[in-house]
Amino acid sequence: MSACVPTRAADPNRTERTHPPHSPPPTGPRRFRIAGADVSASIAVFLIALPLSLGIALATGAPLQAGLVAAAVGGLVAGRLGGSPLQVSGPAAGLTVVTADLIQRYGWRTTCAITVLAGLAQLGLGCLRVARGALAVSPAIVHGMLAGIGVTIAVAQLHIVLGGTPQSSVPDNLRALPAQLAQMRPEAVSVSVLTLALLLLWPRLPGRAGKLLRKVPAALIAVAGATAVAALAGLRLPKVDLPSWSNHALAGLPEGPVLGLVAAVLTTTLVCSVQSLLGAVAVDKLVAGRQGASARVGRSNLDRELLGQGAANIVSGSLGGLPIAGVAVRSSANVHAGAVSRNSTMLHGVLVVIATLLMVPILEFIPLASLAALVMAVGIQMVSLNHIRTVTRHREVWVYAVTTLGVVSLGVLEGVALGIATAVGVALHRLTRTRITHEDREGVHHVHVRGQLTFLAVPRLSRALHRVPHGADTVVELDGSFMDHAAYETLQDWQKTHTAQGGTVEITGRNPGTRISEPQSLTDCRCRPWTPWRNHQCDGPQAVPLAEKRAEGADRSEPDPQGPGGSRGSELARGISAFQRNTAPLVRSELARLAREGQRPSQLFLTCADSRLVTSMITSSGPGDLFVVRNVGNLVPRPGEEDGDDSVSAAIEYAVDVLRVRSITVCGHSGCGAMQALLNAEPGGARTPLKRWLRHGLPSLERMADDSRSWAGLAGRSPEDAVEQLCLTNVVQQLEHLRAHDSVARALGEGSLELHGMYFHVGEAEAYLLTESETGGVFDRVREPDLTA
Repeated sequence: MSACVPTRAADPNRTERTHPPHSPPPTGPRRFRIAGADVSASIAVFLIALPLSLGIALATGAPLQAGLVAAAVGGLVAGRLGGSPLQVSGPAAGLTVVTADLIQRYGWRTTCAITVLAGLAQLGLGCLRVARGALAVSPAIVHGMLAGIGVTIAVAQLHIVLGGTPQSSVPDNLRALPAQLAQMRPEAVSVSVLTLALLLLWPRLPGRAGKLLRKVPAALIAVAGATAVAALAGLRLPKVDLPSWSNHALAGLPEGPVLGLVAAVLTTTLVCSVQSLLGAVAVDKLVAGRQGASARVGRSNLDRELLGQGAANIVSGSLGGLPIAGVAVRSSANVHAGAVSRNSTMLHGVLVVIATLLMVPILEFIPLASLAALVMAVGIQMVSLNHIRTVTRHREVWVYAVTTLGVVSLGVLEGVALGIATAVGVALHRLTRTRITHEDREGVHHVHVRGQLTFLAVPRLSRALHRVPHGADTVVELDGSFMDHAAYETLQDWQKTHTAQGGTVEITGRNPGTRISEPQSLTDCRCRPWTPWRNHQCDGPQAVPLAEKRAEGADRSEPDPQGPGGSRGSELARGISAFQRNTAPLVRSELARLAREGQRPSQLFLTCADSRLVTSMITSSGPGDLFVVRNVGNLVPRPGEEDGDDSVSAAIEYAVDVLRVRSITVCGHSGCGAMQALLNAEPGGARTPLKRWLRHGLPSLERMADDSRSWAGLAGRSPEDAVEQLCLTNVVQQLEHLRAHDSVARALGEGSLELHGMYFHVGEAEAYLLTESETGGVFDRVREPDLTA
């Protein structure tokens, strides 16, 4: 095991401290310090983990102490050795069905042994560094597996909520449900309903008091409230029973058929590993989107995380605990509570140990119906509508549905296997689903290929191409993104033959001269669609890259020997040619629609003329979305101050009164040359056109110099220098100028227009939106939505 642990140099969360030769040794041991944020986060996670661990143990049919053992080991062992600093591990709802099935088949002691063997398998996978490979599993399969497990949990716990005992499978539970409804116990139902009501309503408490109370986890409030009501009302219900630790069952030698045990170990390893690795990736996204000191938290090392999970499962199984995996609910609570290191995860494990030793009399007051309602709610939440919408949008609903039904009706391993088979079938169907049509339009023959062009489509392609008469003008339109060698050879051979017979061939949609897995000819242009805005130049034998040309000291004033159509001097022509070849076929129908209907942009986007600011890229917009006005410094002259230049005012009036835009955005950016010129401007001198224009930015300079006004700022950090401060202040000031225009003021009064301020940091590729406040405005980073369950 020690040979597999990553070295210090490979660990991003630790730094080497070296001393120069002959330096004196450190004066004393380093003091161990725990950040206050980690302490508060560990308490929040502990309050969530305690009731959930008991509930998951109840749902599996394991001894209730097993859930507490797994929670403590997950915090201490996985928290210390794992590669995801802020992921919290423990007994997970996604393992409930697997564990329950193992306990029913082999008994508790053998299930613990299977957990140990699964941990050893995880250690082996971690040593082989295959953690990234687990992420290749289709998300539709993972979501379908979790949904199937959620349905299984919810149906089983419903029997306990009604005061009965669950059966071994979903079909059996559904068949027994009518009889259970006829014999339900009102006191158990009332406690369960109270638990669900508190769980649902607590996060929605209004007002300031509600905001303060919501810091206490809803799961703890739900179980504590239901327990208190049951105790005060004197309800006689089955309660938590924690036997003496002297009777706690530890792992034993595995007993059962070898093939069955191997399948059980593989299933446990698969579910634990995939859930933990996906959880680590989700935690990284949460940390990256968190405002504040997220830079101190390193990214997850997935191979180390697999090693840590394996070690935790070995220890948990040996001590008689449940299987362990990363838990999304606890991990997201840890991140949102502000944890900054793995100390929060380990402290939560310490708190679980303390509670296990000191709070047994209190825990034994909890009704089992309350825990069952809590776990049933968790199971229902595992069937995520957001996941269903996502897989539907990506046309993978069949994979999701087959996996879910397979898990519900057959089991986790069988359901995942069916999901993988379905995913492979869907991929093959998409690969072979190629539509090839031929039509004659005014004497020009069009052969249209929709889909991927592989050897399976070669017969249909040949039939369509041979319908073209000899000597005819032909256009071959390729809509797919892939062409294999067989299809390429077929197309090229036909093109040479047809051209030799006097016909013409134009191939659009992709570069037809590129073979799959074969290098291009050195005489061809190796540009890609994104290279023009990276200042790339074609580098064939007759072309010299711009950077190389400058490095050689070439005279820029020297005329291009190739002429305007040569390989050196025709960057504009090459760009237009690339557009006509690659982009135009994709946008032609949309532009034709816009040409017929006219432009209907949703917003006016007023920004700087800086060449590094690509408005369509940073706003993910396309043709017809934005009405863009660009000028030096993204300035909005006050009404009446244009002095012969009414272009900005005219654009504003046209956008608001004619186009009826719903919003106007003023966007500044880092490193703005206009703001630098304003700061460095000296009084007097020639009144050049640039200086006359920049006078519209003087109010921004005066605003920044006014001590009675608060400066605009960036959330999470201070402006880098005076130029950035002026860039931020300028956006706020130009919004004030914008409000002074009659058309804007009228639309704002009618409520049909919104104004937005935006700042784009070029070097960080980070966008900030202005939030109005009494302090002059704060620019908040635009973060990705939380996609974790």
